[in-house]
Amino acid sequence: MERFEGAITALVTPMRNGMVDEQGLVDLIEFQIASGIHGLVPCGTTGESATLDFDEHKRVIELTVQTVAGRVPVIAGTGANNTLEAIELTESARKSGADAVLSVVPYYNKPSQEGLYRHFEAILDAVDIPMVLYNVPGRTVTNMLPVTVARLATHPRVIGIKEASGNLSQICEIIKLCPHDFIVLSGDDFTAMPTVMIGGKGVISVVSNLEPGKTAAMIEAAMSGDVAKAKVLHYQLFALMGAMFCYPSPAPAKKGLELMGKIVSGEVRLPMTGIDEAGLTRLSRDMKDCGLL
Repeated sequence: MERFEGAITALVTPMRNGMVDEQGLVDLIEFQIASGIHGLVPCGTTGESATLDFDEHKRVIELTVQTVAGRVPVIAGTGANNTLEAIELTESARKSGADAVLSVVPYYNKPSQEGLYRHFEAILDAVDIPMVLYNVPGRTVTNMLPVTVARLATHPRVIGIKEASGNLSQICEIIKLCPHDFIVLSGDDFTAMPTVMIGGKGVISVVSNLEPGKTAAMIEAAMSGDVAKAKVLHYQLFALMGAMFCYPSPAPAKKGLELMGKIVSGEVRLPMTGIDEAGLTRLSRDMKDCGLL
């Protein structure tokens, strides 16, 4: 498997008493690497990047890079809906030694396709680091179209995309339009295995916070052409994938890690709230079915 491929965890950011739990983050990273994960994304959506302040954001990336110490690639989440802020976070990640950045489609302000292109172009012009684009229309409202992705893919530092539209037709279109070495990663766990089957190179995953080993094994099987094994693992994980979103993410993933004893607290930061009783009942059931509890 090449660099920036495979099962890559969108890490939660452990918190205690309203503060980032640095030891919790270090412990979580060690658990991920020991379990065979192929890469890590700090400060993505699952890492609550939207509610980390700039100093916290930069520190989480810096600590992740230091802890990983080159054992797996670190793709740092540095997106923003303000192009100048995205440039600042991207430059900070570069200085911290991140291997690449994950840059999300600007949320809330609903730019045109031309605006999207110029936003990413401005970041690329300002900072010399490989970039993975991130399309997640369910959170950003704006859908970056495959033609815009293909236009950006001609830039030498745009190496791939996390495509979280959940639309396999759109994923096919991106793979068809972009260069052969362009890395298409699923941004939704439930489309991870199918994405690899149609030419994708892996997943940036939420469920792998809890099940890094099994998620990595699923993607390895899919990429090696062992469809039967990949399918078995996909369905073993399928209910737990859904449980990760039975309440607004990342509350279920954080609670699951707390229940497993991998982090001290499942605390999230407002406006996110901790998982409710119905969600906890479902999460606990699906974790037991996976042998995690």
